[in-house]
Amino acid sequence: MLNINRFLESYKPLIAIPVAITVIALILVAVLGINQGIELKGGTTAVIQLEKPISQNDLESLISSSLGNPTVDVTSIKNNQATVEIAGDTDVVKLSSALSGTATITSYQQVGPVLGEEAMTQVYYALAFAFLFMSITVFIIFRNFVPSMAVIFAALSDIIIALGGMSLFGIPLSVASVGALLMLIGYSVDTDILLTTRILKRKEGTVTERAVEAMKTGFTMAAAAIGSMVALYVVVIVFIPAAQTLADIAAVLIIGLAADILTTWLMNLGILRWYLEARK
Repeated sequence: MLNINRFLESYKPLIAIPVAITVIALILVAVLGINQGIELKGGTTAVIQLEKPISQNDLESLISSSLGNPTVDVTSIKNNQATVEIAGDTDVVKLSSALSGTATITSYQQVGPVLGEEAMTQVYYALAFAFLFMSITVFIIFRNFVPSMAVIFAALSDIIIALGGMSLFGIPLSVASVGALLMLIGYSVDTDILLTTRILKRKEGTVTERAVEAMKTGFTMAAAAIGSMVALYVVVIVFIPAAQTLADIAAVLIIGLAADILTTWLMNLGILRWYLEARK
């Protein structure tokens, strides 16, 4: 308890840690960009059954050279089954001919560029409206500018850090990963409201004691959430690699939940303590 109290008392320099990580994440997104999934940028996804062993690079080269050199990405090969993503429109007959003697197509999905652009627009709207209504709700609950902005900025930092992680680790932005980002907004606000309510609205004990109690609850929630996402990620990678979408969702949430620990208990808590000291 003494170490936690000492940690909480020296809070001001710690606010800079999540802020710096957020800035680094913004730089990663700006420099590396974020890869878009087929359903957002348009293209073709095919699941193929291999008839003979072939490496990932050789399969990509075979398909690309046969179809006029479009960008081809083989996302997984396991149990003689591979998932292939091809940029642009692809004739299924030509693809089947290119794979003749090597593999057969078991499923095929194509998304046109117009539909992909429309889906991307809907993604922007979903994130913007979710964040807008979350911000309005926070202001209604606390009716105080500084604590409300601390909650909102913590949630924004979580999203930015998650996007930076997606950029760094090559996790594509898809409808599924956008769903994970929306879930992350809800989780972030949940922990931040827990902290802010304990600090501002409860009067028993000192601010430090209330913060410690909130941390116990918050870390329990974070450990349970991260543990479940790690378990999901491992199960998908080891046992069902074809369900890559689930692995992407789990990875985004792991990054965002880890970021939420920093933004909530270093930045938001630090801002709240600073605010209370200034009021005194």
